[in-house]
Amino acid sequence: MTLTVDIEKTLVTRERRFELSVSFTGNCKRIVLFGPSGAGKTLTLQAIAGLLKPERGTIALGGVPLFDAARRIDVPARRRAAAYLFQDYALFPHLNVRQNVSFALKRGWLNPRAREESAGEVDYWLGVLDLTAVAGNHPAQLSGGQKQRVALARALVAKPRILLLDEPFAALDANMRERTRRELFDLQTRLDIPMVLITHDEADVAVFGDQVVQIDQGRVRDIAHYEALAARNTSDR
Repeated sequence: MTLTVDIEKTLVTRERRFELSVSFTGNCKRIVLFGPSGAGKTLTLQAIAGLLKPERGTIALGGVPLFDAARRIDVPARRRAAAYLFQDYALFPHLNVRQNVSFALKRGWLNPRAREESAGEVDYWLGVLDLTAVAGNHPAQLSGGQKQRVALARALVAKPRILLLDEPFAALDANMRERTRRELFDLQTRLDIPMVLITHDEADVAVFGDQVVQIDQGRVRDIAHYEALAARNTSDR
């Protein structure tokens, strides 16, 4: 599914003025937005999700416009079918695992049949992500990897068209990061769902970088497959 992003946004704070001007077309299942902290990666991901409104430009997924400033199209975030996985996972601490995952399907729960179907979908994703045994646990009782899988289950149960992941391994220790990285790769391959992942870690790029969009200071500096990008960087040293 092709993702086209061509946007501009200016943000002004007391500390600085930041100009985001990003343009790329992604046609791979795994796209990585790569660059240093403060480069504009999260702003770009938020714009794709509908959490940030650009001033100019367009965003389209599979040929369907999600945002078009000139045509005054701005599809609300809830209707973009884009699952956004926050860096801290944003789990509700007072809800257990099952309740956190179920939260994404609350709409229509006044209908008993809808509740029954939703319960079946929640059970399915708890099983797929190996969370059934901890379904009654609260986030404080989970490991970092389990928290990430709960956030993924909550995202996937809503049947998104694309996964958007903001530094998904940053909160994990080195051993857990490597294991969870492979688990996510295997899951995404099995589900065959397109994803955009942002990171400043080259290890993430090596695993997920089918297409790497290198961003720095609000601009796209390079677009390449990871192997080509690594070879280019090596030759430049």
